[in-house]
Amino acid sequence: MQDYEGNVKPSLNVLSKEQKSRVHNYSLEILRKSGIQVDSELALEYFRKTDGTKIDGNRVYIQPELIEHCISTSPSLISFKKKTGKNAFQLGLGTDATTRFGIGVTNSNFQEIGTNKVIPFKRAHTQSCTRLGDMLSGYDMVSTIGIPSDVSPDKVDLYNLVDMYANTDKPLVVLLLSDNIMATAVELLNNLHGDISGKGFIIPYVNPITPLILNESTTQKMITSIKNNLPIIFSNYGMSGGTTPIAGGGTLALLNAELLAGLVFSQLVKEGSELILGSLPAAFHMSSMVSSYTPESYLVNIACAEMMDYYNIPHCGTSGSGIGWGPDINASGDLWMNHFTSIMSMAGMVPFVGGNFDSKAFSPTLAIIADNIIKRVREFTRGFSIAEKEVNLKEIIDLGPGADFLTSSSTLEALHKDSPENEIWPVISLEEWISRGNPDPDKVFVEYSKEIFEKASRESEKSMETVRKGEEIIRSL
Repeated sequence: MQDYEGNVKPSLNVLSKEQKSRVHNYSLEILRKSGIQVDSELALEYFRKTDGTKIDGNRVYIQPELIEHCISTSPSLISFKKKTGKNAFQLGLGTDATTRFGIGVTNSNFQEIGTNKVIPFKRAHTQSCTRLGDMLSGYDMVSTIGIPSDVSPDKVDLYNLVDMYANTDKPLVVLLLSDNIMATAVELLNNLHGDISGKGFIIPYVNPITPLILNESTTQKMITSIKNNLPIIFSNYGMSGGTTPIAGGGTLALLNAELLAGLVFSQLVKEGSELILGSLPAAFHMSSMVSSYTPESYLVNIACAEMMDYYNIPHCGTSGSGIGWGPDINASGDLWMNHFTSIMSMAGMVPFVGGNFDSKAFSPTLAIIADNIIKRVREFTRGFSIAEKEVNLKEIIDLGPGADFLTSSSTLEALHKDSPENEIWPVISLEEWISRGNPDPDKVFVEYSKEIFEKASRESEKSMETVRKGEEIIRSL
């Protein structure tokens, strides 16, 4: 707990200053001695233009001095805008450090509300789920939610962009599946919206291949994004015991090295390019051959956020979604763990909430419960004040022993403020619960979710004019 201008606020830290320095030095050693594999000839050309690298074939060894320089040139503060041009939020040095959440990401199935039945993901799901993310106040952005099965694979990225653009004003985190599609995607958005360069509401998301490979698709998307002045999320996905060392420290050092390699590449393409760095650390479950979240992987996620704070670089972390069977106890436990630790720590963006079964099925119900969790954790981390005005010693002394505060001036004044009341399950007495026929909390939540999602679906129908305009542009490209 810390006393800051009279406020008692909780916080969570896992690395000391010395430990951050040690992780940094481990990563420098990895990049200097092991290097990275670069699978793009064009990307290799950028690395060849500096004397801060040594290149042997497609292996690039990056020297510490170049890394330190690129850390200093990468922006420490990035501003994001809504589609309307209004301010959305900022990430990085000097901000309010509020963790920003979004829904997504690239699920191939849709999990129905109530039945939890899994069906193929379709365009209508992109439209209604984007509108859902726009409506829920816990979310600050919308990420590519799914992979529609009712669109040809070569056009799926473009239709996703149109359907997302039409149904929210919030910033869009864009994941493109196809190679060599980034330039076409930018052209589509320029035709649909007007010049998107430097507008701060389209945020491409790219991944290297862990361990230590900068693949051609990723570098091509980065080059196109940078040339169009788009901020990029460069994020890696590591599974301890699979693609990274089984020890948490080894995973952190390796993933951090990959992030620094991506940072260097971005600054070689254009110095001052806006980059958000982060990891999606998980464990590799040997018997099921899928990834899963563990207490250690959550710690690595927090540690990664602290490393980015150490570099003064905006951060993007994992969401805690992915291992539930539905909007169930299994999933909600991980959502609570992730959202609580993310908001309590230095996590910046958390853009991928709402997936189950290793993020293969998007559940709007899960996104709705996560929205509730996010808002409750944010309320917790606001803390409380011990400033003289709020403590109100005079009132305590004047009322004296045996008094109640039900009608005190401070209580009556507080009644006019926003209530932290749980919006899904009302606080009721045992007697009231019995008088209502012993309502099942799961059924109450399902009905609540249906009502919200049906509203989102109706609202998405209002955007069809924009959708049709986008479809016409796609046909002309």
